[in-house]
Formats: sequence, C-alpha cells, structure tokens
Amino acid sequence: MATLVGKKFPDLNVDAMNEMGDTFKVNVLEEAVNNKKKVVLFWYPKDFTFVCPTELHAFQAALGEFEKRNTVVIGASCDTPEVHFAWLSQSKDNGGIEGVTYPLLADSNRNLSSILGILDITNEVFDEATQTVQVEGDNVTYRATYIIDEDGVVQHESINNMPLGRNVGEYLRLVDALTHVQEKGEVCPANWEEGKDAMQPNAKGTAAYLASH
Repeated sequence: MATLVGKKFPDLNVDAMNEMGDTFKVNVLEEAVNNKKKVVLFWYPKDFTFVCPTELHAFQAALGEFEKRNTVVIGASCDTPEVHFAWLSQSKDNGGIEGVTYPLLADSNRNLSSILGILDITNEVFDEATQTVQVEGDNVTYRATYIIDEDGVVQHESINNMPLGRNVGEYLRLVDALTHVQEKGEVCPANWEEGKDAMQPNAKGTAAYLASH
C-alpha cells in the first residue's frame, strides 16, 4: 500500500462505540472537513490485550491538550462495537479502559483497515479444495497512526509493530508543528517544539537557522 500522506483520507463510514454504549457511524474524513478540525486516528491490534490499554489511557490523559489544539482523537481496531463496550465497562485496575471518552471505531468487517493496508497478514493462500482464501497472521491492525488536517488530507502516518507502544507526546508535537506551518508559513526543523525557532523554507532560511543553532 502506497503512503496516504498528501492525499485525502478514505471517505468511508465505519461503526463506532462510545462510553455510553451507543453504536453510531463515524466518517473520519467528514469529522475533519465538516467540523474544521484536525483528527488523530490511532489503530491498535486487539481489545483486552496488554500494550493497547496503556495507549488508550495515554491518549485519554492527553485529550484536553488535543482539544486545545482543535484536534479530535479517534481510536480504532477490528473488534466489534459490543466488545469495545465490554472493555469500556471494565475498570482500569482490572485491565480495562473505563474512563475513555473518545469514540472507538469498530472496523470488524475490515473495510477501512484493508484500504489503509495495515492488517497483520503475512501470507494469503487460495485453497483449491474449499475454494477459499486462507490467511496467515491474526488479520488485526498494526499500531498505525494518522494525523489528518482540516481539509481531510493526511499529514502524517506511522506504523508500529505490535509490541511497540506509542509516545502520545510526539503526536501533540506533530499537531503543533502542522499548526505552526499552517499559520506562520515556516517549516519546522528537527526536534522542533512549540516556542522554538522555525525556518523560512529557502536556502537563506536554512543557512540562518544552522548558523544560530
């Protein structure tokens, strides 16, 4: 699957669940464009597992910071809405995600994750006897993350393998960098953080920045 960076996010409605037990449809592209907000969409492999709840709680802890930045957070996996709600109903000290308030996509038909190319499938074999395609791998998503701008264009994508948890602060930094580029017309150098110097996007700007850092 080629990168989606610089392209519109897929226009697709997906089932979702919230902490109230409501099932509804979410279209990530429309969430960005219709509400004029940035979206951070993060995929995780499975409910009721190990690294996953730490990430969901970490995004919840930072939710106020994302909201200050006009940014919506959406989680996603291939579990069903009912399984999401069961996990949302389980306490944190028992491995659950009670207290998570952002929506969780339930891509159980794998329509969106297939388009994105983020499923853990290592091999596909056509079985002549049964006339079926059989896959190797769990057919669940890697830890893929997308930052989508107010026009629905993907500005960042990254994929971690299953054991590698994300640093939520890095996505706040990237949202800050994107906002700085949008508002100031400058570009953000390595290790840039809000409040640090950025650069003019030309040779003189690069030379001036390197001379003083």
